[in-house]
Amino acid sequence: MKTSPLLSSLLAVYTLTNREVVRFLRQRNRVFGALAQPVLFWLIFGQGLSGARFHSVSVGYSEYFFPGIVVLVVLFTAIFATISIIDDRNTGFLQSVLVAPVPTVAIVMGKVAGTMVLAVGQGVLVCALAALGGFEIGLGGLAASLPVLVLLSIALAGVGLMIAWPMDSTQGFHAIMMAFLMPMWLLSGAFFPPGGTPSWLGWIIALNPLTYGVALLRYSLYAAGSPATAGLPPLSFCFVATIAFAAATLGGSVFVARNRAGGRHP
Repeated sequence: MKTSPLLSSLLAVYTLTNREVVRFLRQRNRVFGALAQPVLFWLIFGQGLSGARFHSVSVGYSEYFFPGIVVLVVLFTAIFATISIIDDRNTGFLQSVLVAPVPTVAIVMGKVAGTMVLAVGQGVLVCALAALGGFEIGLGGLAASLPVLVLLSIALAGVGLMIAWPMDSTQGFHAIMMAFLMPMWLLSGAFFPPGGTPSWLGWIIALNPLTYGVALLRYSLYAAGSPATAGLPPLSFCFVATIAFAAATLGGSVFVARNRAGGRHP
C-alpha cells in the first residue's frame, strides 16, 4: 500500500527527532557540554559579580543573569545538535536521507524538532536549579517559560543549521560559533543590561534578535511587575520579535538545505 506524502513526511520528522534524542542520551559528553558548563558559568559569574550594580536593574546579579544562562543552555544544545549535520554528511547518513522520497523541509523539521525537545527539557531542568542562586522559579513561571523555550530553540536551531549545513568541517563550525553565536548571546542583554553599556553597544543589543527572546524569557520566569523585568522592551513586542526570529531562521535553514541538496526535493 502506497504511503501518503504527508504521512511519509511526518514519519521522517518523528524518526529524525527520535534519533537525535537517542544519540544525545548515549553521548554523555554532550550532556555535560550543553548543561553543566552553562550552570558553572552561572554559579561562577553570578557569585563573582554578585556585587555588581547597574542603574537599570534592582535585583541581584545572579538573579538577573539566570535567564541568560537558560538561553545559553538552549544555544549550546543547538550547537551540539546541528554540528552533527557535518558528521552525518561525512559518514554518508545525510546523503541517504536526502535521497529518500520525503521533502527537504521534513528533514530540516526533524532536526529542529529533535533539538527543540532536548533544549526545552534541559532549559526546564536548569530552571528547577534556580534555588542554587538563592531564589526560586514558581510552577507558573516554569509553565510560562515552555512556549518561550520552544520559540528560542527553533530560532537557534535554525541559526545552527544555516551555518552547519553548507560546511564540511567541524573546525569551521566552531570558528563561526566563537565569532558569531557566542557574541550574539553576550550582546543579547543576557550578560549585562542595555542600560549599563555605552550607547553604541546599546544599539547593537537592540538590533540583536536574541535580545527579545531573552527579555521574553525574563517576563515568563518572573512575576509581573518584578524588578527583574524593569526596563525591558514591551512584552508584546518581545513576543512578536521572537516569533519572527524563529520563523526567519527556520525558513532560512530550509532554503540553505534545499540549495545544498541541489533542489532535488520540493
